[in-house]
Amino acid sequence: MALVGKLEVTIKINRLPTEVTTDKNGWKEFHVDFGKRGARVSLRPRMWNRLEQAANTHPHWIAVITGMMGDDVQKGIFKLLEPNLQVFEYTPKTPTTGAKPEETQAEGSKADAPAPAPAPAPENADEKRAASPPVD
Repeated sequence: MALVGKLEVTIKINRLPTEVTTDKNGWKEFHVDFGKRGARVSLRPRMWNRLEQAANTHPHWIAVITGMMGDDVQKGIFKLLEPNLQVFEYTPKTPTTGAKPEETQAEGSKADAPAPAPAPAPENADEKRAASPPVD
């Protein structure tokens, strides 16, 4: 017997879709392209408003749309069922220019240098054993 599972799709976007259609209930529908595949996403008006608000108020944001993979609308394009939207604001990472080049040069010179010689082995047998706590 086959194991029953649930296939969920996670789509991440960081720009507001430009080609959007609105149906009679106010749902916004747009296409997301993944290269060879694509998805047709329909969002409720409240979800779409959250997406627009993030685009207008935050300079850097990312939206995560999750849902189940539905039937193919066209060849290579599926309908996203039961979409859920989460929007996050983030701050982009700024590269530090002061310490990075010196560290990479130091690491490069270490790689070219010969490996250090191993530490000499202890001569006394007592030195070889680690000190253990006394047993009562």
